[in-house]
Amino acid sequence: MRTNSRNLYLIPYVIWILLFVVTPILLVVYYSFFDIEGQFTFDNYKKFFTPVYLKMTFSSFWYAFLITFFSFIIAYPTAYLLTKTKHKQLWLLLIILPSWINLLLKAYAFIGIFGTYGAANSFLEVMGVGSKQLLFTDFSFIFVSVYIFLPFMILPIFNALDELNPSLIDASNDLGASPWTTFTRVIFPLTLDGVKSGCQVVFIPALSLFMLTRLIAGNRVITLGTAIEQHFLVTQDWGMGSTIAVFLIIAMVLIMVLTGRRKRGIL
Repeated sequence: MRTNSRNLYLIPYVIWILLFVVTPILLVVYYSFFDIEGQFTFDNYKKFFTPVYLKMTFSSFWYAFLITFFSFIIAYPTAYLLTKTKHKQLWLLLIILPSWINLLLKAYAFIGIFGTYGAANSFLEVMGVGSKQLLFTDFSFIFVSVYIFLPFMILPIFNALDELNPSLIDASNDLGASPWTTFTRVIFPLTLDGVKSGCQVVFIPALSLFMLTRLIAGNRVITLGTAIEQHFLVTQDWGMGSTIAVFLIIAMVLIMVLTGRRKRGIL
């Protein structure tokens, strides 16, 4: 009886997965074999391996890596400090709160901040540096991207640190380990699952960014997400856009497999 009831509960989940995960992926793969005129072809896949698209792929991975790296550098010490504060859940809520704001609104807010007469340039003038071109640069794109993805990196790392057994740290200190040794040999390895989850949540969507590349980077940064948008909405070449999406899906699956949790053996 219990097995039958569990199978019944699985039906809505399976239907959801089939309709909104499997079917869209199959449609993307299907359209990738057609050219702009609707003729069946393999040319889209041949075209993807030309220097233009390979350079775009490298650029996408490079910017996604930078966004993930800087997010991690900021998130780990922030999450660690949060676990030591008195009202850590409240502080965590305040950090996550900006993620509830619409992405487009945040992008336009940063356009104002980094603009010629924005707050950032006003601060530079007060400091005696003078006005600089901050908007439509790599710096502004990475800065805004890190700001947007930072809460999603902090949350899994915070959970991993918060669940860490304090007696393990005490034991390391009692055995004479330095703070750095305790961190590298005890704290970080035991929170690695949280780090992997955070990297997944940041790196995968960062690969397909297109709104920020247009609004913040001014199309100076070209990613696979930008190319997909252009092919679907501008050139109307759905086949090439679908082909890029196929490789993007493959890359995302590989990243999830490589950063997925592995069962540890019991010593």
